[in-house]
Amino acid sequence: MTNSVKNREIAAILYEMAELLELHAENRFKIIAFSKAARAIESLKEDIVQVCREKRLQSIPGVGKAIAQKVEEYLRTGRIQSHQELLAQTPSGQAELLKISGLGPKTINMLHEKLNISNLDDLEKAATEHSIRRLPRMGETREKNILRSIERYKKRSQRILYSTAEPIVNEILTYLGGIAGLEHITAAGSFRRGKETVGDIDILATATSPEEVVASFVCMPMVEEVLANGPTKASVIVQETIQVDLRIVEHRSYGTVLQYFTGSKDHNVRMRQLALGRGYSLSEYSLTRLADSQDLFYETEEEVYAALGLQYIPPEMREENGEIEAALQGRLPSIVELKDLRGDLHVHSSWSDGRASVQEMAEAALVLGYEYIAICDHSPSIGIAGGLVPEKLEQKIEAVAAANEALEGITILVGTEVDIKADGALDYPDELLARCNVVVASVHMGQQQTERAITGRLISAIENKNVDIIGHPTGRIINQREPYDLDLQAVLEAAARTGTALEINAYPGRLDLNDINARAAKDMGVRMSINTDAHDPKMLLNMKYGVNVARRAWLEKKDLLNAMSLHELMNTLKSRQ
Repeated sequence: MTNSVKNREIAAILYEMAELLELHAENRFKIIAFSKAARAIESLKEDIVQVCREKRLQSIPGVGKAIAQKVEEYLRTGRIQSHQELLAQTPSGQAELLKISGLGPKTINMLHEKLNISNLDDLEKAATEHSIRRLPRMGETREKNILRSIERYKKRSQRILYSTAEPIVNEILTYLGGIAGLEHITAAGSFRRGKETVGDIDILATATSPEEVVASFVCMPMVEEVLANGPTKASVIVQETIQVDLRIVEHRSYGTVLQYFTGSKDHNVRMRQLALGRGYSLSEYSLTRLADSQDLFYETEEEVYAALGLQYIPPEMREENGEIEAALQGRLPSIVELKDLRGDLHVHSSWSDGRASVQEMAEAALVLGYEYIAICDHSPSIGIAGGLVPEKLEQKIEAVAAANEALEGITILVGTEVDIKADGALDYPDELLARCNVVVASVHMGQQQTERAITGRLISAIENKNVDIIGHPTGRIINQREPYDLDLQAVLEAAARTGTALEINAYPGRLDLNDINARAAKDMGVRMSINTDAHDPKMLLNMKYGVNVARRAWLEKKDLLNAMSLHELMNTLKSRQ
């Protein structure tokens, strides 16, 4: 079937060494030797690990003693020292230019010699100023192509939101899922681990006719560019900059391949170390018993983990953050699932900046099987969001009571998202907040204050007995806005002391708290609530993104307010007051 990941990793390094040598104007025969060895290893039908184990590296065409030693070094240590030295000797800007489609070492050297171009910024400036087109064998068309390649490279180097990757993955799985002979297909990598952002999308499959699946994959309507196309693997570009890689693997190895490609890298390194300690070598295609070189194959991940004496570790937990030690001891937590949630404690309605009525939001929540929903419209300081003056909030309280009379099967809770003002005061008086079932307190303005000021505002809100939840606690917006300057440890200590919950805001651009901070909150005994901050019924479906965060943070049902029954929830909220 296909060659191993190690074949591709080693080939990529040898190709890069050839390019770096050419940048340094090294001996031509040496450059050719590295390129030839890279091509041979890339196209090798056998696993390079097995070939090395059997001391047959020099039987590969183009692989002599020197390159064989480098391959052995990589398989032993995970790096090649001479490759690292070449990178160190190469200005980082020039090494990056090799990643621009259409630029090879000769062109990069010529651009450096003629226009003193040493990095990506230099290249873009020269192309924008039309200096490149005046050089020999360049011209206007090539200059435009360089600018297009720079733009794509910049976009491609940015990770995309999980929610952006999800519909792409779903469309691919649906498109390929109907092919006869396709046995398994799933997305792996950071997507499967539920990370908030995703790089390239990895799709793994098993099939009786791999060529047919690959042919269908590269011809999908969404495909804009085919980067690679082989009998068992292919890479394409969709939506201008997003790379999707498909690999068809052997059915008998699906468990080990899926485990390897799901990652993370640190988790996999720890898994390999554990295997070695137990007398095995774990690769992406098998678990090899070192005593007799017997390869053991597993069709499922559960079998791989069990073979090493581990509980099955859910993909979201595979970050080398204590999960392997816990699995060895049989004490992995039973992490929360979407079906465990009983309600949403932070949504908006048309009373403020929402786009649906209280009843429409409640009806949509009822369809999702929720037991309760809290309508938390903005307070008056957020004028741009139609925040409610006190009299309007009182009218809304009456409207919620009427909606509860009209609906069966779900309870609508009176809520507010009250603003924490710049001086730490809340935007409503305590007597009005006390009339609400759920109070979410959030920072929306004065976000550039000092760490001391922001921290003080949050702790002041936490210590108010009427505040149940702190909304989107760090204020970050992924790829757009960094978190506030705040002392999160002090905030967590205050929340633990007062019993105030912190929100995991499930809006896919926020996901705040993030998984690291949510895990820290759990470890300190702080309760959380996964809320969508929905402004229309469709946004209620964003809850799954918040669940991804919770699972990566090892959260259980007991850690979450909105995994409680309505009776438990109301008793918990009242106990704080």
